[in-house]
Amino acid sequence: MTCKYRCGDACFHEIPNTSDNPTFREVVNARVSRRNALKAGGLSAAVLGLASLGTAAPAAAAPKNPGGGLFTAIAPTPRTVDNVTVPGGFTWEPIISWGDPITTEAPEFDFWNQSADAQQVQAGYNADYVTLIRNGNGGNKAVLVFNNEYTNDELMFEVGGSDELTDEQLRIIMAAHGMTVVNVRRQNKHEAWEYVRSGASNRRIHTWTPFTVDGPAAGHEAMRTSQDPTGALVLGTLNNCAGGVTPWGTVLSGEENFNQYFDTTGAPDPDQKLARYGLTSGGRGWERVEDRFHVATEPHEVNRFGWIVEVDPSDPTSTPVKHTALGRFKHEGANVIIADSGHVVAYMGDDERHDYIYKFVSKNKHRKGNGHREHNKALLSEGDLYVAKFVGDGMEDGEWDGTGSWLPLVVDGTSHVPGWTVEEVLIWTRQAADLVGPTKMDRPEDVEPNLTNGRIYAALTNNSQRVDLDEANPRLGNKHGHVIEMSEDGNDHTGLTFHWRIVLLAGDPSDPSAYFLGYDREDVSPISCPDNVAFDPQGNLWISTDGQPGTLGNSDGLYLYPVRGREAGHLQQFLSVPVGAECCGPYIDLDDNTVLAAVQHPGEVSGASPANPVSTYPYSGHGQPRPGVFHAFRPRKPRPPRGGHRG
Repeated sequence: MTCKYRCGDACFHEIPNTSDNPTFREVVNARVSRRNALKAGGLSAAVLGLASLGTAAPAAAAPKNPGGGLFTAIAPTPRTVDNVTVPGGFTWEPIISWGDPITTEAPEFDFWNQSADAQQVQAGYNADYVTLIRNGNGGNKAVLVFNNEYTNDELMFEVGGSDELTDEQLRIIMAAHGMTVVNVRRQNKHEAWEYVRSGASNRRIHTWTPFTVDGPAAGHEAMRTSQDPTGALVLGTLNNCAGGVTPWGTVLSGEENFNQYFDTTGAPDPDQKLARYGLTSGGRGWERVEDRFHVATEPHEVNRFGWIVEVDPSDPTSTPVKHTALGRFKHEGANVIIADSGHVVAYMGDDERHDYIYKFVSKNKHRKGNGHREHNKALLSEGDLYVAKFVGDGMEDGEWDGTGSWLPLVVDGTSHVPGWTVEEVLIWTRQAADLVGPTKMDRPEDVEPNLTNGRIYAALTNNSQRVDLDEANPRLGNKHGHVIEMSEDGNDHTGLTFHWRIVLLAGDPSDPSAYFLGYDREDVSPISCPDNVAFDPQGNLWISTDGQPGTLGNSDGLYLYPVRGREAGHLQQFLSVPVGAECCGPYIDLDDNTVLAAVQHPGEVSGASPANPVSTYPYSGHGQPRPGVFHAFRPRKPRPPRGGHRG
């Protein structure tokens, strides 16, 4: 069910990247020594790909050691448990859930009597990226921003599929996509955050919200439609996945699996531009209410999605922007760091099997101070775009590591792809990148710089169709995924070379192909399918997962993973989410007693329906699952656990 509605069953289709780009094996095969590929902790299964062929390991007990003194790691939660599980001494409270009204005029949520007008002023469905932007008052007031990635027709309505939806139900679904912005407050750091229904910042961004288009591709012929002959004004944002906060206080959001919303019936595709972006389906039925989602009728509308968008949460009247300079692909998200030179550098992943990791470097430099905010808001409008090539150094050193280079796509306003214009490179970035020889990766999702150590961490969720052995993707049929750390040479984020190493090969600790930086396997938690990454103020890596029920038999959750110091590799599970759900977000500040995460698609299990709900998260009496954002924290006084215990 999740595969169907989140990504249009992408994993059941052929891999869109059919280029003859060398896989990593062909690049480094001459340097990889199979004889020396056995490593401390056992690598034979990793090298031969045998681990992916076995059955899931039994659920492990909780690690022996506490979570670095911050918490005691929880034991893995069976995937059938309908509850949020947090460590001892912690509790959790929902902040906002699908359908909660965000204006004083908005109606209360009524599952059985929804409307498109109401949904436009109610919290959207399926929160993914979550962030908290502080605005004073001792840290007890803030703005909460979260993406609304996708909807599930069969859990929102009593229908068997998209073809049974009414026009009004289709519009409700369209209104539930996008982003939600709300003011939040708390009494003190020992109490839960709660959203403010009448907040001045409150806003819904949905399928009809106007977006301006900037950058080199704005106004290009391939961006123009019958409704927008300028090619510079788009309605809506779709399938928003991960994101990031800029130093100037705006939020970046990535448009990911936008392809599934477009009906390609009868649409010609002589250059395979549609197929390269996975546009091979019949859509979600939206074309029945708006022609722009029928590619044969409006062939350029699809080119107006797949971008990084920027939203200013401080101004609910502002018009969000789609930045074409950062390229068009299935963006998981974008996260930025200010280089020593003052240029802003954004890192991005294209979430598809055998697709790539990208970097953008702004043309102009960041200026400090609130008086330069408008200047800084334009920094992502112009700059250079690169794609990553990884080269391994062989396994003789006992590590998965090597060097890399950033291959230029657009530099100084000039295309570096022979025969392609700048606009073509940015609109059809996947095909342009195919031509310069980057490394095919195992579904690069969240790619974020760690502002504490300056290194970049990429979550490679999995790739069940990995059939080639290589050092950066070292497991055949990689069902558990891994995390790569990248260090820009000379700590120059505008440079063209980097070093890399794998810091986590996910799996059960008993799996010989799993790797935790050499930490004692008896003291780490099992993990699979790393998805979102985040960092706490100390620079520790936190990982949320998506897919563990099918690989380990456990609920998805959130994990602390130190990457430096004595505790490096000590993976500890902090929480788990309810049955059928994916753990998203997260936002971490334990010093502030704030861990925010999203429960995405609770109860999304095949066979579930409004008549037969599998989860009732957030246990608010509605009897139906309502995805949303919650706060895990230490209360001043112990509280009993809340929520359901079904399973």
